[in-house]
Amino acid sequence: MGRIFETRKHTMFARWDRMAKQFSRIGKEITIAVKSGGPSPDSNPQLRRVIQNARAVNMPKDKVEAAIKKASGQGADTYDEVLYEGYAPHGVAVLVETATDNPTRTVANVRVCFNKGNGNLGNSGAVGYLFNKMGVFRLDPEGIDPEELELDLIDFGLEELGESEGEKGEPQLVVRCAFNDFGEMQRAIEERGLKVISSESEYIPTTMVDLPEDQANEVLELVDRLEQDDDVQRVFHNLK
Repeated sequence: MGRIFETRKHTMFARWDRMAKQFSRIGKEITIAVKSGGPSPDSNPQLRRVIQNARAVNMPKDKVEAAIKKASGQGADTYDEVLYEGYAPHGVAVLVETATDNPTRTVANVRVCFNKGNGNLGNSGAVGYLFNKMGVFRLDPEGIDPEELELDLIDFGLEELGESEGEKGEPQLVVRCAFNDFGEMQRAIEERGLKVISSESEYIPTTMVDLPEDQANEVLELVDRLEQDDDVQRVFHNLK
Protein backbone atom coordinates (compact mmCIF):
# COMPACT_ATOMS: atom_id res chain seq x y z
CA MET A 1 0.00 0.00 0.00
CA GLY A 2 2.85 2.36 0.90
CA ARG A 3 4.52 1.76 -2.45
CA ILE A 4 1.27 2.55 -4.29
CA PHE A 5 0.92 5.76 -2.30
CA GLU A 6 4.50 6.77 -3.11
CA THR A 7 3.89 6.11 -6.82
CA ARG A 8 0.74 8.22 -6.79
CA LYS A 9 2.51 11.00 -4.89
CA HIS A 10 5.37 11.00 -7.40
CA THR A 11 2.89 11.16 -10.28
CA MET A 12 1.02 14.02 -8.59
CA PHE A 13 4.20 16.05 -8.01
CA ALA A 14 5.33 15.43 -11.60
CA ARG A 15 1.98 16.74 -12.82
CA TRP A 16 2.28 19.83 -10.63
CA ASP A 17 5.83 20.48 -11.86
CA ARG A 18 4.69 20.18 -15.44
CA MET A 19 1.75 22.52 -14.87
CA ALA A 20 3.98 25.07 -13.13
CA LYS A 21 6.39 24.96 -16.08
CA GLN A 22 3.53 25.44 -18.56
CA PHE A 23 2.15 28.41 -16.58
CA SER A 24 5.63 29.96 -16.39
CA ARG A 25 6.09 29.57 -20.16
CA ILE A 26 2.69 31.13 -20.88
CA GLY A 27 3.41 33.96 -18.43
CA LYS A 28 6.58 34.89 -20.32
CA GLU A 29 4.75 34.67 -23.64
CA ILE A 30 2.08 37.04 -22.29
CA THR A 31 4.78 39.51 -21.23
CA ILE A 32 6.43 39.38 -24.66
CA ALA A 33 3.08 39.76 -26.44
CA VAL A 34 1.95 42.72 -24.30
CA LYS A 35 5.31 44.46 -24.71
CA SER A 36 5.12 44.15 -28.49
CA GLY A 37 1.42 44.80 -29.14
CA GLY A 38 -0.32 46.15 -26.05
CA PRO A 39 -2.61 44.64 -23.38
CA SER A 40 -5.82 44.34 -25.41
CA PRO A 41 -6.35 40.94 -27.06
CA ASP A 42 -8.87 42.56 -29.43
CA SER A 43 -6.11 44.54 -31.13
CA ASN A 44 -3.19 42.21 -30.38
CA PRO A 45 -3.36 38.91 -32.34
CA GLN A 46 -0.22 37.62 -30.62
CA LEU A 47 -1.83 38.08 -27.21
CA ARG A 48 -5.05 36.43 -28.40
CA ARG A 49 -3.00 33.44 -29.47
CA VAL A 50 -1.23 33.19 -26.11
CA ILE A 51 -4.55 33.43 -24.22
CA GLN A 52 -5.87 30.52 -26.31
CA ASN A 53 -2.81 28.51 -25.37
CA ALA A 54 -3.31 29.40 -21.71
CA ARG A 55 -6.79 27.90 -21.87
CA ALA A 56 -5.35 24.77 -23.52
CA VAL A 57 -3.16 24.12 -20.44
CA ASN A 58 -5.98 25.07 -18.03
CA MET A 59 -4.24 28.20 -16.75
CA PRO A 60 -6.78 30.00 -14.53
CA LYS A 61 -8.31 33.15 -15.97
CA ASP A 62 -7.25 35.24 -12.96
CA LYS A 63 -3.60 34.23 -13.50
CA VAL A 64 -3.83 35.22 -17.15
CA GLU A 65 -5.35 38.60 -16.26
CA ALA A 66 -2.74 39.15 -13.54
CA ALA A 67 0.06 38.39 -16.02
CA ILE A 68 -1.36 40.88 -18.54
CA LYS A 69 -1.68 43.56 -15.84
CA LYS A 70 1.86 42.93 -14.61
CA ALA A 71 3.28 43.08 -18.13
CA SER A 72 1.49 46.40 -18.71
CA GLY A 73 2.95 48.12 -15.65
CA GLN A 74 6.12 50.04 -15.13
CA GLY A 75 9.13 47.96 -14.26
CA ALA A 76 7.69 44.85 -15.89
CA ASP A 77 10.13 42.11 -16.78
CA THR A 78 11.68 42.17 -20.24
CA TYR A 79 12.62 38.93 -21.96
CA ASP A 80 14.88 38.27 -24.91
CA GLU A 81 13.90 35.34 -27.10
CA VAL A 82 17.06 33.38 -27.91
CA LEU A 83 17.33 30.14 -29.90
CA TYR A 84 20.20 27.76 -29.15
CA GLU A 85 21.31 24.94 -31.42
CA GLY A 86 23.24 21.79 -30.72
CA TYR A 87 23.54 18.05 -30.94
CA ALA A 88 22.31 15.43 -28.49
CA PRO A 89 24.10 12.07 -28.36
CA HIS A 90 24.05 9.91 -31.51
CA GLY A 91 23.74 12.82 -33.93
CA VAL A 92 20.25 14.03 -32.95
CA ALA A 93 19.74 17.72 -33.73
CA VAL A 94 18.28 19.91 -30.97
CA LEU A 95 16.82 23.42 -30.95
CA VAL A 96 16.30 25.12 -27.58
CA GLU A 97 13.86 28.01 -27.49
CA THR A 98 14.39 30.34 -24.53
CA ALA A 99 12.96 33.53 -23.06
CA THR A 100 15.45 35.14 -20.72
CA ASP A 101 16.22 38.30 -18.79
CA ASN A 102 19.87 37.23 -18.56
CA PRO A 103 21.29 35.62 -21.73
CA THR A 104 24.71 35.12 -20.09
CA ARG A 105 23.14 32.93 -17.42
CA THR A 106 20.96 31.11 -19.92
CA VAL A 107 23.69 30.15 -22.36
CA ALA A 108 25.83 28.89 -19.48
CA ASN A 109 22.98 26.73 -18.17
CA VAL A 110 22.14 25.39 -21.63
CA ARG A 111 25.79 24.50 -22.23
CA VAL A 112 25.94 22.62 -18.91
CA CYS A 113 22.83 20.65 -19.88
CA PHE A 114 24.36 19.63 -23.21
CA ASN A 115 27.67 18.68 -21.59
CA LYS A 116 26.04 16.60 -18.87
CA GLY A 117 23.92 14.86 -21.49
CA ASN A 118 26.92 13.98 -23.67
CA GLY A 119 25.82 16.47 -26.30
CA ASN A 120 27.36 19.61 -27.78
CA LEU A 121 26.07 23.17 -27.89
CA GLY A 122 26.77 24.55 -31.35
CA ASN A 123 26.86 27.95 -32.99
CA SER A 124 23.91 29.68 -34.61
CA GLY A 125 23.02 27.80 -37.80
CA ALA A 126 24.58 24.53 -36.64
CA VAL A 127 21.38 22.50 -36.98
CA GLY A 128 18.67 25.04 -37.81
CA TYR A 129 18.77 24.08 -41.48
CA LEU A 130 17.40 20.65 -40.48
CA PHE A 131 14.10 22.23 -39.36
CA ASN A 132 11.33 24.32 -40.92
CA LYS A 133 9.74 26.97 -38.73
CA MET A 134 5.99 26.61 -39.22
CA GLY A 135 2.76 27.93 -37.80
CA VAL A 136 0.82 25.10 -36.16
CA PHE A 137 -2.86 25.35 -35.25
CA ARG A 138 -4.64 22.60 -33.32
CA LEU A 139 -8.41 22.65 -33.82
CA ASP A 140 -11.40 20.91 -32.30
CA PRO A 141 -12.56 18.71 -35.21
CA GLU A 142 -16.24 18.59 -34.19
CA GLY A 143 -18.44 19.63 -37.12
CA ILE A 144 -15.49 20.10 -39.50
CA ASP A 145 -15.16 18.36 -42.86
CA PRO A 146 -11.35 18.04 -43.24
CA GLU A 147 -11.49 17.96 -47.05
CA GLU A 148 -13.59 21.12 -47.22
CA LEU A 149 -11.37 22.83 -44.66
CA GLU A 150 -8.27 21.92 -46.66
CA LEU A 151 -9.70 23.51 -49.81
CA ASP A 152 -10.88 26.53 -47.84
CA LEU A 153 -7.53 27.28 -46.19
CA ILE A 154 -5.17 26.53 -49.05
CA ASP A 155 -5.33 30.15 -50.28
CA PHE A 156 -4.15 31.30 -46.83
CA GLY A 157 -0.92 29.31 -46.85
CA LEU A 158 -2.04 25.86 -45.75
CA GLU A 159 0.77 23.36 -46.27
CA GLU A 160 -0.38 20.37 -44.21
CA LEU A 161 -3.62 19.22 -42.62
CA GLY A 162 -3.60 16.13 -40.44
CA GLU A 163 -5.10 14.46 -37.40
CA SER A 164 -3.60 14.05 -33.97
CA GLU A 165 -4.49 13.40 -30.34
CA GLY A 166 -4.28 15.70 -27.34
CA GLU A 167 -2.74 14.82 -24.02
CA LYS A 168 -5.93 13.07 -22.90
CA GLY A 169 -6.45 11.25 -26.19
CA GLU A 170 -8.97 13.74 -27.57
CA PRO A 171 -8.98 14.09 -31.38
CA GLN A 172 -7.50 17.21 -32.94
CA LEU A 173 -7.06 18.60 -36.44
CA VAL A 174 -3.57 19.96 -37.01
CA VAL A 175 -3.13 22.79 -39.52
CA ARG A 176 0.40 23.74 -40.58
CA CYS A 177 1.55 26.71 -42.63
CA ALA A 178 4.82 28.50 -43.32
CA PHE A 179 5.68 30.78 -40.42
CA ASN A 180 5.45 33.83 -42.71
CA ASP A 181 1.77 32.95 -43.30
CA PHE A 182 0.97 32.65 -39.59
CA GLY A 183 -0.96 35.92 -39.35
CA GLU A 184 -3.03 35.24 -42.46
CA MET A 185 -3.87 31.73 -41.28
CA GLN A 186 -4.80 32.94 -37.80
CA ARG A 187 -7.14 35.54 -39.30
CA ALA A 188 -8.72 32.99 -41.66
CA ILE A 189 -9.35 30.53 -38.82
CA GLU A 190 -10.80 33.22 -36.55
CA GLU A 191 -13.11 34.52 -39.31
CA ARG A 192 -14.51 31.01 -39.81
CA GLY A 193 -15.30 30.66 -36.12
CA LEU A 194 -13.26 27.47 -35.77
CA LYS A 195 -12.53 26.35 -32.22
CA VAL A 196 -8.79 26.71 -31.69
CA ILE A 197 -7.21 24.52 -29.01
CA SER A 198 -3.75 26.02 -29.41
CA SER A 199 -1.69 27.92 -31.98
CA GLU A 200 2.04 28.60 -32.02
CA SER A 201 5.18 28.37 -34.08
CA GLU A 202 7.05 25.08 -34.08
CA TYR A 203 10.27 23.83 -35.59
CA ILE A 204 9.41 20.80 -37.72
CA PRO A 205 12.34 18.49 -38.60
CA THR A 206 12.91 17.78 -42.29
CA THR A 207 14.79 14.53 -41.56
CA MET A 208 14.43 12.14 -38.63
CA VAL A 209 16.98 10.04 -36.75
CA ASP A 210 15.87 6.54 -35.78
CA LEU A 211 17.67 5.07 -32.74
CA PRO A 212 17.38 1.91 -30.62
CA GLU A 213 15.56 2.38 -27.31
CA ASP A 214 18.62 2.72 -25.08
CA GLN A 215 20.18 5.41 -27.26
CA ALA A 216 16.84 7.20 -27.70
CA ASN A 217 16.51 7.33 -23.90
CA GLU A 218 19.88 9.10 -23.68
CA VAL A 219 18.57 11.77 -26.04
CA LEU A 220 15.30 12.14 -24.14
CA GLU A 221 17.17 12.51 -20.86
CA LEU A 222 19.02 15.49 -22.32
CA VAL A 223 15.75 16.95 -23.65
CA ASP A 224 14.17 16.55 -20.21
CA ARG A 225 17.16 18.20 -18.53
CA LEU A 226 16.88 21.17 -20.88
CA GLU A 227 13.13 21.48 -20.37
CA GLN A 228 13.61 21.74 -16.59
CA ASP A 229 15.61 24.95 -16.94
CA ASP A 230 13.55 28.00 -15.98
CA ASP A 231 14.66 29.99 -19.04
CA VAL A 232 13.80 27.25 -21.54
CA GLN A 233 10.41 27.58 -23.21
CA ARG A 234 10.42 24.59 -25.58
CA VAL A 235 12.83 22.03 -27.00
CA PHE A 236 12.64 20.60 -30.52
CA HIS A 237 14.59 17.64 -31.89
CA ASN A 238 14.64 15.25 -34.85
CA LEU A 239 14.55 11.98 -32.94
CA LYS A 240 12.03 9.71 -34.62
